[in-house]
Amino acid sequence: MAIANDTILNVVRNIYPDFETYEHRNQLSIIVPKDKIVEVAFELKENPETSFEQLLDVTAIDWLDKKQTRFEIVYNLYSLKYASRLRLKVPVSEKDCNSPSLVSIWESADWYERETYDMYGITFEKHPDMRRFYMPEDYKDPSSGEPIYPLRKDFPLMGVPDSLSLPPYPEKYGPTL
Repeated sequence: MAIANDTILNVVRNIYPDFETYEHRNQLSIIVPKDKIVEVAFELKENPETSFEQLLDVTAIDWLDKKQTRFEIVYNLYSLKYASRLRLKVPVSEKDCNSPSLVSIWESADWYERETYDMYGITFEKHPDMRRFYMPEDYKDPSSGEPIYPLRKDFPLMGVPDSLSLPPYPEKYGPTL
């Protein structure tokens, strides 16, 4: 049986009473500041009333000029015991683009946080291996030398010229006989 939203909210309220919530298509999202995310996540996992023992995914949203804080980190949680889902969101500013790591709570956060760092440039404090996941470590803008992150909204649609050398594409010349 699914967890009642009131039960989840009461568990979070005991840790941080000033959180924000919203619901979309019957799925609850809770917004907490980054200085409370570790405590809230730990309680949601360990509390027998919620038991969110599985972290399904970590990603981010780039709001670029739509919200006061540019990024939101999104943690998708699942409770096997109650067959319930929950989204935890953490607002992150462009100037202070980091958040505490949740690897100590869910080991699966290791890869998900690295992927989020690689694509959005959000670093996770105390992460055991914070390095790029898909892109080369030296993936930088050739003109400015600044690191670039492909899923940011200000990333050029056609890519950054000369930022990656591409392999030869023999297939573009047609089949050989």
